[in-house]
Amino acid sequence: MAKLEFDQLLEAGVHFGHLKRKWNPAMAPYIFMERNGIHIIDLYKTIAKTEEAAAALKQIAKSGKKILFVATKKQAKQVVTDLAESVNMPYVVERWPGGMLTNFPTIRKAVKKMSTIDKMIKDGTFNTLSKRERLQVTRQRAKLEKTLGSIQDLTRLPSALFVVDVMKENIAIKEANRLGIPIFAMVDTNSNPHDVDFVIPANDDAAKSIELILGSLCESIKEGLEERKIEKADSSAAEAQEGEDAPKRERKAKTGAKKVVAKEDQEAINAAVASKFAKEDEE
Repeated sequence: MAKLEFDQLLEAGVHFGHLKRKWNPAMAPYIFMERNGIHIIDLYKTIAKTEEAAAALKQIAKSGKKILFVATKKQAKQVVTDLAESVNMPYVVERWPGGMLTNFPTIRKAVKKMSTIDKMIKDGTFNTLSKRERLQVTRQRAKLEKTLGSIQDLTRLPSALFVVDVMKENIAIKEANRLGIPIFAMVDTNSNPHDVDFVIPANDDAAKSIELILGSLCESIKEGLEERKIEKADSSAAEAQEGEDAPKRERKAKTGAKKVVAKEDQEAINAAVASKFAKEDEE
């Protein structure tokens, strides 16, 4: 992982918190000072917490599990979309569908409906519908695509949640906590960090701040995915080698067995000859 530099964070405005009167006292350990009525976040703690979160996310990606990115605020949508797609992870940047985690089977049914419509279009069934029905189906497909298209490949519950702005995404946080799903989040000075497993104290309102923090985390996720590929390749190579060596081991075993049989036959012959000479000597 490329280590975050203090100057980078400063330039991106990661240190800017909210007004003092809007602060959450639970964020006190992450606040460096107050300036002009605004709380300033301790960037050294931001760096440490980001590295901690990056290491955990890398292991999750390495194990082949999915991380769901959630950011429905305007300034975070495009950043999260681009970075989540770069690591092939699911994301939610439109309205959070209530019960998405706690009622996951129902969400999967809606996603399957999209696949059914796509199948209708491919096999020509769609063209047999009336003009009005086609319009209804098209609108339904567009609506589903907007809200659930980005989680189409999420066939099971995610192993972790990454959230930008825990106040705005409080429903997602509650659902994840209820199911025991680890939560990684950018937490600003006006938020409660107690419901988050991996707190990254940072400005969650500036697009540059979000891009810098999330970009660093996605680099670690990429590393985890690359390591998984290498391990898979090594494992496949080892299995192939084992498959190639199996006939050799079998031939070796047969040769050894033949040698044992030959040795036993020779010993039997020697015993018979010795017995014959013994009889002749007695006569």
